[in-house]
Amino acid sequence: MADINLKGVGVALITPFREDDSVDYEALGRLVDFQVQNGTDYLVVLGTTGETPTLTEEEKKKIVSLIVTRVNGRIPIVLGVGGNCTRSIVEKLKNDNFTGIDAILSVVPYYNKPSQEGIYQHYKAVAQATKLPVVLYNVPGRTGVNMTAETTLRIAREFSNVVAIKEASGNITQMDDIIKNKPASFSVISGDDGIAFPLITLGAVGVISVIGNAFPREFSRMVRLALTGDYENACTIHHRFTELFELLFVDGNPAGVKSILHAMGFIENKLRLPLLPTRITTFEKIREVLRQLSIKC
Repeated sequence: MADINLKGVGVALITPFREDDSVDYEALGRLVDFQVQNGTDYLVVLGTTGETPTLTEEEKKKIVSLIVTRVNGRIPIVLGVGGNCTRSIVEKLKNDNFTGIDAILSVVPYYNKPSQEGIYQHYKAVAQATKLPVVLYNVPGRTGVNMTAETTLRIAREFSNVVAIKEASGNITQMDDIIKNKPASFSVISGDDGIAFPLITLGAVGVISVIGNAFPREFSRMVRLALTGDYENACTIHHRFTELFELLFVDGNPAGVKSILHAMGFIENKLRLPLLPTRITTFEKIREVLRQLSIKC
């Protein structure tokens, strides 16, 4: 199993669409270059922010191929491979081509609402189906069930290729429990931009970020400062973005960050149903915050 360094900022890439609803592969390529050139430590592909449930299998393969080719080994790539049918995920992990992929991110099964033992058995099957490093993803607001600290630690201790968790439970006490009791080889990654700074002060290694799509340089600087213990300067940058963190999710993710990327000239302001672009009233508030930050949009 290859090692992967998940310290710093991993950007959960959006999927650009054209007005005719097709994937804008040219815009995606430009966005990948923007990330690599501006300090992003690794990319997370086909996650929630990429609107993955609305993509066809053919589109997913083309997106992964494009990103792997464009990155060309310059930074690691983490691929979202999750779902609520354990057997399907296991077959995918055993049969698909993962050339150019450095790790997988696998979400707690959603909709089914499995027990903690069910979650453990699910991840046991996932871990045993691949030699790639596995990053767990706990996001109860989307899955309908919380993976407890006890379950996370059990998985972390028993499977050496389970190397980290993206924690988006919003429960700082739970995250701190994991950080305090985890194996040395296991990392905790913030799943929310807004708590990345405080979580790093507790021992997290970074964040898988939405806002990093638009501001990789600024956000990466904040995270690096925090990781080196320069909390004062990191906190200053964190506080500059706090209002924006909230505004980006008012109309659902990735509507907020797509509106900014559109204003920056990267993409069309297009999402696939059932998601819609951010409301004009929300974007005007976003624009005002950006103006105060001296970021032109």
